[in-house]
Amino acid sequence: MDDTLAASLSAIRRDFERVSPAIVERASRFAASILADVAGRRGTLDGRISPLTPATRLGGPAFTIEVRPGDNLMIHAAMAMAKPGDILVVDGKADTSCALMGAIMISACKALGLGGVVLDGAHRDTEELLALGFPVYSVGANPNGPTKSIPGRINWPISCGGVAINPGDLIVGDADGVVVVERERAASLLALAAQKVEDERTRLAEIVSGTNVRPKWLDGALRAAGVLRDGETL
Repeated sequence: MDDTLAASLSAIRRDFERVSPAIVERASRFAASILADVAGRRGTLDGRISPLTPATRLGGPAFTIEVRPGDNLMIHAAMAMAKPGDILVVDGKADTSCALMGAIMISACKALGLGGVVLDGAHRDTEELLALGFPVYSVGANPNGPTKSIPGRINWPISCGGVAINPGDLIVGDADGVVVVERERAASLLALAAQKVEDERTRLAEIVSGTNVRPKWLDGALRAAGVLRDGETL
């Protein structure tokens, strides 16, 4: 087996293309809901993965980690490899029998300049994490600690919160949760997201002024669904 093939099959992949910092900066201005809408109403992690506090926001390229339930060995390895701004995205198999990360690891992530952590698993040391102010999304908390002995994989495609995620994909999170956009698609959605924001501002202004409270599309949608007959209105 040549060196190139061996590297591609290794459990740890060191090199991958990240979504660019410029795209991350622009995309992070938008709500996760806006990006999800213009991405075709897809890419959002299951709602069980939520921020520790509603004030949490994050944006950056995915640094993907797959672990066996209850073991965080590969998260430690990933922290030694990740670059500033990277978002650690952990496929923890939704296990909440013990925490995968706590105050010590999250403090190290902050010191390393990482952009945040998304766990399809549990955290611990909630009060300390809230004081740190570092972006953390997880399934919940459990005071029990993990083992550190079972191999996993780094920077392979993973499933986190029911969504397929590749290393380098765009990750954006806010109070609603986390959305993932494929690296190759991210730039193409920025103009659509900006237009969506303008459309929603106009709609909200109409509602506040009382000029157009009922959606203009409602009757047509009800007819298309067979709820109203042709020519019938509410």
